[in-house]
Amino acid sequence: MTILDRLSQRDTWESFYRYKCSLTGSTAFCRELRRFIDEEGYLPVCERIRRGEPFPLPRKSVISKLDTQKKRIVYTYPEAENTVLKLLTYLLLREYDGLFSSGLYSFRPNRTAKDAIRRLTGTPNIDGMYSYKADISNYFNSVPPVKFLPVLEEVTAGDRELYTFLSGLLSEPHVIDGRDVITEEKGIMAGTPLSAFYANLYLMELDRFFEQQGIPYGRYSDDIILFADSMDKCQQYADILRSFTAERGLTMNPSKESFNVPQDGWTFLGFSYKDGIVDIAPASVKKLKGKMRRKARALLRWRKRNELDGEKAALAFIRIFNRKLFECSESSELTWSRWFFSVITTDVSLRVIDRYAQDCVRFIISGSRTKARYNVRYEEIRRLGLRSLLYEYYKFVENST
Repeated sequence: MTILDRLSQRDTWESFYRYKCSLTGSTAFCRELRRFIDEEGYLPVCERIRRGEPFPLPRKSVISKLDTQKKRIVYTYPEAENTVLKLLTYLLLREYDGLFSSGLYSFRPNRTAKDAIRRLTGTPNIDGMYSYKADISNYFNSVPPVKFLPVLEEVTAGDRELYTFLSGLLSEPHVIDGRDVITEEKGIMAGTPLSAFYANLYLMELDRFFEQQGIPYGRYSDDIILFADSMDKCQQYADILRSFTAERGLTMNPSKESFNVPQDGWTFLGFSYKDGIVDIAPASVKKLKGKMRRKARALLRWRKRNELDGEKAALAFIRIFNRKLFECSESSELTWSRWFFSVITTDVSLRVIDRYAQDCVRFIISGSRTKARYNVRYEEIRRLGLRSLLYEYYKFVENST
């Protein structure tokens, strides 16, 4: 039975359902997935794939990146087709996991950021090493299909039917943009489920090179870090990385490239490490505070525009950030809190974020950034239901021991 055959098997869907809903995920997503399976919504899609019929065109969207003003392009398929591709990605990531090197951590079964940070921090003499941190610009949408397809064909050589289907999706030149159908270079299509598998596959030779050379290295999709005993060696390794990616049609984001000397420590996957301490990286704290600040301002404007009670606006803020910090989105397998809680060894940044969230609630209720906002007591904020990261972290640590 081929992987595509397994897409129409009920037991495969049930295993997928158990996996997705065993995570701290969205109950709404699990409910919809349950309905889709019970109604056998996958069968018409699987039958069209089996007959070799054209897949629907992907739809292009431009969205705000991580609640900032930055924009990114993503692609989506219709709901039924997208759900089938999620299962296919789940199967592919497990079928071909043995191809990947130990330094790759993205989208892999039983591997998380926790494993990446623990492995890197456990490297002998890591505190005395120089590091190079890089991020590939617009990785998913920049991968040239003409360069990627030979890699995919070699990997799937034993399953021609699978390659035919996947290459057909990647080679399709058209996308839906608003009401128009346009021709566009779209890489491996950020936003589509299969892009996770493709992102791992395209640079597996790079991962393998550093592993074979015994160079401390980690990659999470487009986010890369490596270490060396001297700055000269670190720069040599960086040149190798840049050359490899350039040959594959990719470029580094210059604003996210950095060399660090040992006394500076290093950051990776939203974490910072220095002198044996793992914390949330300053950029991650700043990003979350920025989201809170923008939402607080928007809710205060909403409150004033509609002449609402401050408590109502504050409750909206609390609902939004309790969900953002402690619940999974459909596309995520870990909540924000669990991503960080399982790795950090200090509560310093959690205290900063807690204080800032409380200050945003005070601002929304009082309408002021002056000292008058402290008329809103902490007890009132707790009554409204704002969850404390500090409290939840220590509860998590206690339950983990």
